Amino acid sequence: MNFLSKLFGNLKVDVNNLVDNLTTTKEEKQELKIKFKQIVLNAQANAEEQITRRWESDNKAGWLPANIRPLTLAFLIIATVLLVFIDSGAISFNVEERWISLIELCNITCIGAYFGSRGFEKIKNK
Repeated sequence: MNFLSKLFGNLKVDVNNLVDNLTTTKEEKQELKIKFKQIVLNAQANAEEQITRRWESDNKAGWLPANIRPLTLAFLIIATVLLVFIDSGAISFNVEERWISLIELCNITCIGAYFGSRGFEKIKNK
């Protein structure tokens, strides 16, 4: 159910309580809970499959689409290292907190997507 919490943010939906309110017998409740879990698993797998298809399509399109993710990743890592040096006082320049937060968020997103999806592709191909 972690996927739903990421998808809907702070929307608190307890599937167990929802199922309990909609069904009356234990068998119905168990069957509905299993169906809900299957729906979530299918949605996660479908989302990962769509990302993989997009990236495979990018790789076939030419040099720039095939290399935009690695170039973006390299740029963000270099920018982070530069900000660390600037922030440590090696260069007298004041970097505002909002820019640091933005680069931190971009790094987490890009590194997670890049290496997370690569792991998923390797597992899927086995």
